[in-house]
Amino acid sequence: MTSRLLVVKLRLTALFLAGCFLLSGVMTANAAEVNIYSSRQEHLIKHLLDDFTAETGIRYNLLTGDGPGLLERLRREGRNSPADVLITVDVANLVAAKNAEVLQPIQSSVLEENILPQYRDDEGFWYGLSARARIIYYDPERVDRDKITTYESLADPELGQLVCVRSSSNVYNISLTASLIAHHGEEQTEQWVRGLVGNFARTPQDNDTAQIRAVAAGECGVSIANSYYFGRLLASDAPADQDVTSRVQVMWPNQEDRGAHMNVSGAGVTASSRNVDAATKLIEFLSKEHAQEIYARVNHEFPVNPNVQPSGPVVEMGSFKADELELSVIQNYTMDAVRVMDRGGWR
Repeated sequence: MTSRLLVVKLRLTALFLAGCFLLSGVMTANAAEVNIYSSRQEHLIKHLLDDFTAETGIRYNLLTGDGPGLLERLRREGRNSPADVLITVDVANLVAAKNAEVLQPIQSSVLEENILPQYRDDEGFWYGLSARARIIYYDPERVDRDKITTYESLADPELGQLVCVRSSSNVYNISLTASLIAHHGEEQTEQWVRGLVGNFARTPQDNDTAQIRAVAAGECGVSIANSYYFGRLLASDAPADQDVTSRVQVMWPNQEDRGAHMNVSGAGVTASSRNVDAATKLIEFLSKEHAQEIYARVNHEFPVNPNVQPSGPVVEMGSFKADELELSVIQNYTMDAVRVMDRGGWR
């Protein structure tokens, strides 16, 4: 096992031990209740869960925590876990839950109709609930946009040391790299990683918002971050945030070929669930038009339901072509991505 793989595995345990969980209500098995483990913050989903209860009469208990920590908790609890539904972000976390055998497959014509095929597991273990694009941000004063039209172009040595990005242990970067392996193969993707590392303006650090702020501050000319982070800045009334959005422009990558890399937040029914019917109804509710519109507008993400249009600040970022690669395919390349990033020097 490489040191990089060991770090990734140890990180799951460390996050679990350090995590702090918030529990609303006492979790028991009751046909009129559904118990939820969620890595999405309570304020982002509570209003939707309240609407679910009002519509169906099914009560909920909510426990929130870090995604890897919740997965470790489900592993430890095993079949005795009170959880019925796991809600988490990024396909890599959903795939990890599937591979850990803490989810069970469900079949639902409602979910198949409401969620685009590329945003759900082909075996029914997990379903996307909102989508986000991992895209390029740049300083138009320092960078010619025609030179950064693709992810691949960020590794071009002619660009120079202008790129800011967070670490390779970040799950969003792992999924992006896995998607490149799916499109180009491992060898070509490793060359891309090496070129990208050569163009780093600084050591990878901080979160996605910090990458965008670094472009505005002149620390780098280009960054990679999820679309909703810029949506939050656009929605902010803070002068500092408005200054960032006035200085930074958005590049939707690969619009002349496959489209921008997409990812999801999503949910699955736990293997331990004693209320599979209620759990399925919750996920179905979150896929319907009412919930999808709120999900997108409040969280600054994109609907996974094709009948719902984007809304809120992300609309200001413009229309774009999305990569239609089925996210379930990425599960085949996640660990390959970790190894490629390690060999390529992305720390």
